[in-house]
Amino acid sequence: MKKLALALAAGALALNSPALAEMNITTIETVEAKQTSTELADEAYADFVMKFDRTSLKPNSYVWDAKGASGEARVVVSLDRQMAFAYKGDSLVGAASVSTAKEGKLTPKGIFPIWLKKPMHYSSKYDNAPMPYMQMIDKYGIALHAGHNPGYPASAGCIRLPQQFAKNLYGITNLDSTVYIGA
Repeated sequence: MKKLALALAAGALALNSPALAEMNITTIETVEAKQTSTELADEAYADFVMKFDRTSLKPNSYVWDAKGASGEARVVVSLDRQMAFAYKGDSLVGAASVSTAKEGKLTPKGIFPIWLKKPMHYSSKYDNAPMPYMQMIDKYGIALHAGHNPGYPASAGCIRLPQQFAKNLYGITNLDSTVYIGA
């Protein structure tokens, strides 16, 4: 819980920085931010096991239970487990299998604000590929969005989510909601 409070404080500092006002984007990709995000990913996985009484999810699947949850939304992504975890306040409300960057590409690690949301977006980099429920986290085009989710890293860097999970997540996050991406 202490680690979560520190991570949320770091995220709040980043989101209130002058750089965010100028560029609408402030990410924290320091060694400490990457370590904190990895630790939060491990804690989120433990929360997932406890709340949903399972240890894994099949490709393109998710669980969701937001009953009684309140507070700011945040997302924790585990690159090693290929899973995303959605929170409202201190409550885990959902988890999903994901597909992140394939070999030769990069899904960045650290702490990121959601700075752009669009219910339907088309990639300007990758042949107009559809990106439903797109939530952009950096200025290079990395986003959370619904997409092909084979159960292993297969994207150009984005975090692909199951369609309904992406829709649910889109519904609880705001601009400036924090995304933690760790190993």
